[in-house]
Amino acid sequence: MFRSLGLFNYRVWFIGALISNIGGWMQATAQDWVVLTELTHNDATAMGVTMALQFGPPLVLVSITGWVADHFDRRKLLMCTQSALGLLAITVGILLLTHVMTLPMMWTFAGLFGVANAFDSPARQAFVSDVVSRENAANAVALNSASFNTARLIGPAVGGVMIVLVGTGWMFIVNAATFVAMLIALSIMRTDELQPRVKATDATRLADGFRYVARRNDLIVLFVIVFLIGAFGMNFAIFASTMALEFGLKADGYGALSSLLAIGSLAGALMAARRERARIRVVIYAAGGFGLASLVSSLMPVYWMYGAMVVFVGYATVSMLTTANGYVQTTTDSQLRGRVLALYMAVIMGSTPVGAPIVGWVATAFGPRLAIQVGGTAGIVSCIIGAVWLVTSGRMHRSTERRFALVIDETRPIRVVERIAPEEFSDEIAQTTPIKLPGGDLDAALHPHRGDGARP
Repeated sequence: MFRSLGLFNYRVWFIGALISNIGGWMQATAQDWVVLTELTHNDATAMGVTMALQFGPPLVLVSITGWVADHFDRRKLLMCTQSALGLLAITVGILLLTHVMTLPMMWTFAGLFGVANAFDSPARQAFVSDVVSRENAANAVALNSASFNTARLIGPAVGGVMIVLVGTGWMFIVNAATFVAMLIALSIMRTDELQPRVKATDATRLADGFRYVARRNDLIVLFVIVFLIGAFGMNFAIFASTMALEFGLKADGYGALSSLLAIGSLAGALMAARRERARIRVVIYAAGGFGLASLVSSLMPVYWMYGAMVVFVGYATVSMLTTANGYVQTTTDSQLRGRVLALYMAVIMGSTPVGAPIVGWVATAFGPRLAIQVGGTAGIVSCIIGAVWLVTSGRMHRSTERRFALVIDETRPIRVVERIAPEEFSDEIAQTTPIKLPGGDLDAALHPHRGDGARP
């Protein structure tokens, strides 16, 4: 489960990311609460607009950010993006502490955070493949998710309490300080132990990432699943904050719900780390589990029962996202990995501008429970789409060993040369693939009865 932590570079990266992520979740809690209670009067629609502005740039800039992640030193690129995010956090913190901040200004800064994250996210995701070898990539991705969700467990709970004690502005200042941990981690890494980068040959155009995904039906289905749930189901900031108000609680109640979500998320990430490799069927199963858990949570009559169901929502969500991320990382051509991951991050983060304002409006007009049900329905629909694809793609067939069992074929983590899409490997293909034997043994193996003097 923790094998990637045996590497010095990954261990340093993990610790730096954990500290930075804790600060990030404290800031996220503060930002949501500022918009909902300080800059508006419990207006979930304004909160949805804030989320849309923050997560929109990854979708708009997807081609540029993916190209940058593939063609520049990712470690140095991350130093730049992390520094920019830290400076933005300090500025917002000062404006809040001096009581100058307004809703339009917060929307502006949300957009600037989104631009910085648009360049940071694909570089950070692809950098994992620079730190560990391909066989450990899925494990490293899962442990990254564990770090992220451990921070989600700690950050919102601490942030919620500190908002009550010292105010929201200090949360941004604290987050700015935690970026120093990530900068230190990137600085002390042993660069000679990083995995060698594969130089792109003719796969240098921005559109190559789109073309590559277009030739991979499995990636298209995965992206559709992630988009639907990301747009309508993963608006946890809206759900948790409005449900906290629904139950008559303040910022500490909101922070506690975020931490309960993180308990399930951390469990999902650790379970993903135990799996040998990422499988797309796990993504499909988890999408259905997310939908079911969300629908049940919307019916809970009291706070603690809703909080208990949130744990299952978090488990299903991170099981889906971690497996999807690992699947993309391990089945994508290394020359195009940055661009494909940029597309993946754009689908996750860019889906928010589509769904968050809608979900926020539903929560304001009809209540948070109906908004949660919209997200749960998106999860069920995603699962159905994935299941239909599994059946129609020919990947699902009857087992030859067990009479009533079904077997699902998975894409193998193979290397793809240039822009050629990966083929599906099977025993039948392997039997028809010519294998060159050492020296002159090939002709003898093919023609065992031919005389020594026969022409080849």
